[in-house]
Amino acid sequence: MQRPKKIIPKAGQESVWDYPRPPRLEAVSKNIQIIHQGIELVNTNKALRMLETSHPPVYYIPASDIQMDYLERTSKNTFCEFKGVAHYYHLKVAQEIITEVAWGYDNPSKAYPSLVHHLAFYASKLDACYVADEKVQSQEGDFYGGWITSNIVGPFKGASGTWGW
Repeated sequence: MQRPKKIIPKAGQESVWDYPRPPRLEAVSKNIQIIHQGIELVNTNKALRMLETSHPPVYYIPASDIQMDYLERTSKNTFCEFKGVAHYYHLKVAQEIITEVAWGYDNPSKAYPSLVHHLAFYASKLDACYVADEKVQSQEGDFYGGWITSNIVGPFKGASGTWGW
């Protein structure tokens, strides 16, 4: 399957097709906020973002800036060819349980040691996730977990029919 044409970024925008493979991890000074059922789960300016070809950025939040009392680690693990073995968390707020809302790496590959003690969240499973006060759009599909803002252009891998890109 041939991938669609890259959207040419305008001034101030980034194309996910200019992101590297293997991915690059970089510090983010923009404020990252996650709110669910009126509870601020995250508010930080110390996040990291993973940039990988064809994917919107995935934001990794330091555990010290997450309301960890609402999260419960699960027994699920998956493997990423770049980052290593991921573990997952459920979110428990009031009577609601959201399964596998976040993931992290206890022992990431040698290329990404900074991921230790950081978690990423699926924006699609939460009420609101923000990058610098802009509410993000979640990456389609339920696999990658990228966050789309107005300065990120695609097309994005993840939606039905895009696995062959």
